[in-house]
Amino acid sequence: MRTKYAVVFICVVALVIIEKESNILSRVSDKLIPRQTPQQTPQTPESDNNTGPKGSAAVLNVLLAKQPATKNNLTNFFEKKEVDETDSIKAQRNSSGRKHVLLMASTRTGSSFVGEFFNQHGETMFYLFEPLWHVERVMATAAEVNNGTILPGVYRDILQALFLCDFSPLEMFISPPPKNHVTPDLFRRESSLSLCEDPVCTTVLKDVFERYHCKIRQCGPLNLTLASESCLTKQHHAIKTVRVRQLDTLQPLVEDLRLDVTVIQLVRDPRAILASRMVAFSSKYRTWKAWAQDGQVPEDDEEVKRLKGNCDQVRISAELGLSKPHWLKGRYMLVRYEDIARYPMQKAEEMYKFTGIPFSSQARDWILRNTQTTEEASGIYSTQKNSSEQAEKWRIGIPFTLVQVVQKVCAPTMKLFGYKFVDDEKALTNKSISLLEDKQFP
Repeated sequence: MRTKYAVVFICVVALVIIEKESNILSRVSDKLIPRQTPQQTPQTPESDNNTGPKGSAAVLNVLLAKQPATKNNLTNFFEKKEVDETDSIKAQRNSSGRKHVLLMASTRTGSSFVGEFFNQHGETMFYLFEPLWHVERVMATAAEVNNGTILPGVYRDILQALFLCDFSPLEMFISPPPKNHVTPDLFRRESSLSLCEDPVCTTVLKDVFERYHCKIRQCGPLNLTLASESCLTKQHHAIKTVRVRQLDTLQPLVEDLRLDVTVIQLVRDPRAILASRMVAFSSKYRTWKAWAQDGQVPEDDEEVKRLKGNCDQVRISAELGLSKPHWLKGRYMLVRYEDIARYPMQKAEEMYKFTGIPFSSQARDWILRNTQTTEEASGIYSTQKNSSEQAEKWRIGIPFTLVQVVQKVCAPTMKLFGYKFVDDEKALTNKSISLLEDKQFP
């Protein structure tokens, strides 16, 4: 009997502690990202000249406080409770019908191309291209000091704010710091149609020019307050990023009842990724290019270990998503770039259906124009190309020696995603031999 009462007492104490910690975290969260309703315009705090990279330590301390608490012995109890409340949560979530799409990928997987499927949706879509670039640039040193354990949480919280149309946390990472919420330095602003339209584009530096067969202005400095106000008027929001690598860190974002988040994870054959990175990031891949010439690859080299680590991260996130934990049910989709390249319209329709957003005629037209062109536009970031040919192009340019290395260190990842192995150079370069299994992902 004493044991029974002792257990009850311990549970009660634990619940009290958890409630207090929750209240503290809630107050910290409210200070960092003010809670808003869709009708509210976010109040962006006035910036001063000391905000930015030099003041990022203070931002980091606040963000650290938001890291998920360590699980305790009551974890199973709360997880069961969350599962029981799933239907209730779905009923409460975002009655406005606003959808939030996170396109999660890694570099050189075709994410810019796939992101355009949503960017070209039309006037009801607010699309952002790689806003976390600024965060990574400022936080690189902090991430190294903390073994990369802090950065994923920072990424998540910035995404949360942006989905809520609050740009103030992102301002802390833009360098030089915005003045009165105005900056000329937002990374690849021109890749977001919604940031190049009225009323966000207030100053036109040049007349309209052609980009992706859409007329877009080259605008003056970006007023982030106007961007926030425009964001609040849009029915749907989408963000493309190659900087989120750990799906599990997104759980608080997906469970935020103010949002209706779906995650699309885009993957690609790791052999193709390496071949593309060697071209796009030539200076960073000098070692691989030297190995391509020598025909010798030391498998204990740090570059090879980094390749393996990247493959493992992608696979682990995909395994989590495909396992359908309660917080991701109906909110995770895995898509292979190769399938999109072969059947762009079909896959676009599937992605739109999954997110619950109507597939617009504007998006359809863009896909038709930009996946069947006979002349490939110049530039490594171009999205205007023959998509089916592009998916196979890598097989001619990469030496078989490097392919063997990738197949060895990335074998579990390739098997999960259905990428076939090749045994010799002849099979590698023979495009009539498909390297893609017909595979459906649940």
